[in-house]
Amino acid sequence: MRSKIGMPVLAAALALASNATLAQTVGMATSPAGSFYHTMGSALAATLAEKGKVEVRIQPFSSANIHLPAINAGQVAFGLANIYELLLALQGGDFYKGRTNPNLRLVTITSPLRSAFWVKKDSPIQSIADLKGKRVAWGYSQQNIVMPLILAHFDAAGLKESDVTPVPVPTVVRNADDFMAGRNDVLFFAMGSAKVTEVDAAVGGIRALPLPDSPQTQASFKKNFPPAYIELVSPRPGLTGIATPTPIMTYDGVMVTYADAPEDLVYNVVKTLHDNAASLAKATPTLSSFRPATMAKKTDPIAYHPGAIKFYKEKGLWPPK
Repeated sequence: MRSKIGMPVLAAALALASNATLAQTVGMATSPAGSFYHTMGSALAATLAEKGKVEVRIQPFSSANIHLPAINAGQVAFGLANIYELLLALQGGDFYKGRTNPNLRLVTITSPLRSAFWVKKDSPIQSIADLKGKRVAWGYSQQNIVMPLILAHFDAAGLKESDVTPVPVPTVVRNADDFMAGRNDVLFFAMGSAKVTEVDAAVGGIRALPLPDSPQTQASFKKNFPPAYIELVSPRPGLTGIATPTPIMTYDGVMVTYADAPEDLVYNVVKTLHDNAASLAKATPTLSSFRPATMAKKTDPIAYHPGAIKFYKEKGLWPPK
């Protein structure tokens, strides 16, 4: 019996099969929904699928201190973190307590992260020093990198834990939920995250507290979070809680992989992101500063994956400055 499948239908079926063969499916570790990394990861995944034929499945973890060891072991292909927690994971520093992760490799610098304390728009709190006596989320038992960020702000303002009323939380998302529920007086979160926009709408508006670039701030950064610097952030569409130019703690975000990840896969990922940087920068505030020229930076002793290095050499971006 002759098949009734027509040539156009057969051609379409063959094309679909070919595309399925070409597509690669990999995991990308992020923090929970609403977080900075989850917002960023979703935008990266959409571009990689559409432009690079790499199907990326977002895998939310409570924090990078959970997913970086999984990437080190090759259990997840890619992940998002910041440059300092990557260094700590590699070397087994601070909350990694000597547990090194030597197989982690850099793929690209993604975009600066800007972390801040936020208060309700009509709050009398005008500075970080004004948090004295207030209820502040504390501990971050499942997201260890947050406390060094908070201590960097506190030391810069001359505050210590005993100056505030600590409210124990496991993650920044819980901290945001508590702030919306009125269980604490201030929110700590990364600028540009979906959760910040949600909080802003829920409480009638928020604003970021400034962190002036002073010798005390620089000393605090060196002690608590060495890669950080101060950036003067100006208001712009899509950036919640910034009504006037505001000095904010800033540091680099990164995409990481593991040492034995396929070279052609990493090369394709980097090429796709490089070639679509302009559209990525418009896709979400978390990638607003993503630029081809800054995808590779000098990050010794953190090493890049060979697939990334191959592409950066082709584009004249290697060795990094």
